[in-house]
Amino acid sequence: MRGEDVEQQHMFSYVSLEDRIPKNHPLREIRVLVDRLLDSISDELDAVYSGTGRPSIPPERLIRALLLQALYSIRSGRLLMEQLDCNLLFRWFVGLQVDDPVWHPTTFTKSRDRLIEAEVAQRLLRSFTELEEVRPLLSDEHFSVDGTLIEAWASMKSFKPISQDGDSSGDDDLQSGGRNPTVNFRGQQRRNDTHASSTDPNARLYRKGQGQPARLCYIGHALMENRHGLIVDTRLTQACGTAEREAALEMIREIPAERGRLTLAGDAGYNTRDFVQALREYEVTPHVAEKRRFNAVDGRTTRHPGYAVSQRIRKRVEEFFGWSKTVGGLRKTRFIGPDRVGWDFGFHALAYNLVRTPKLLGAG
Repeated sequence: MRGEDVEQQHMFSYVSLEDRIPKNHPLREIRVLVDRLLDSISDELDAVYSGTGRPSIPPERLIRALLLQALYSIRSGRLLMEQLDCNLLFRWFVGLQVDDPVWHPTTFTKSRDRLIEAEVAQRLLRSFTELEEVRPLLSDEHFSVDGTLIEAWASMKSFKPISQDGDSSGDDDLQSGGRNPTVNFRGQQRRNDTHASSTDPNARLYRKGQGQPARLCYIGHALMENRHGLIVDTRLTQACGTAEREAALEMIREIPAERGRLTLAGDAGYNTRDFVQALREYEVTPHVAEKRRFNAVDGRTTRHPGYAVSQRIRKRVEEFFGWSKTVGGLRKTRFIGPDRVGWDFGFHALAYNLVRTPKLLGAG
């Protein structure tokens, strides 16, 4: 019997949001971890807000909404508010009731900027590694490091000569006017010391290797523990040839050697005499990949079985880079400035850990 297409809507509903969400939905386990994480930094969140004035968006709901944006590849805050208005799953995860109004996109953005200024992403990632159920999953001796290019929110047309007053407002060979003019770069030498982007002055022109195109970008650095491949620290720097090694030294110095000597794995880009010598001064064993020429590691390091294990495991950090650029949308950032881009990079590291941790806890 054919059913009738009745458009009459019910005035009341007696089904709660909790009953609408399947018991085995992956967001349920992630929500439990997020709630414990937010409880652990509640005092730090109190310090971000004033004790007087009009109540703002609760930071717990704001952080949950930002996690949804990373987990479900939502490209803007306006689209996120649209999804919160009509998606019951999103409302349940954030903590909104069915009848609660969603926030205006501008209000949401300004509240997010407050978290960026307070470096809440770094605090969340640090507190995540200290959770009671997460701590046994992490290695406290063996780590890997790597960097990835994050394309800046600026076009190559904005990369203009720096004028005498410091502004990147030089004139290029404009073929046509208007809002999006045609620019001819042929025959021009464009360098970071003579040019700068008028959109994002902190972005640097950089290319990954021979035959690769040069792009305006930053470099995101991730420190991974080798037991389960979770990210324990992140940095974001301007793009340059020594940025990866400098960021690696900065991150590994903050890891306490609780049980003994640490090991740090990396690709051949970290195999320089200065970097290896600096690691040895910090009492860190350099498990960096060997090179045919100018090799800085010798048989003292490579003869041990742990070196081969580190070389095999270190490549797992690429899984985080791939996830953040495909699912998280970090292939080209939506933010301008190193502080905002760095916050977004660290927040995606937290989201990546939250996706993997429930599976690891279940396997354990």
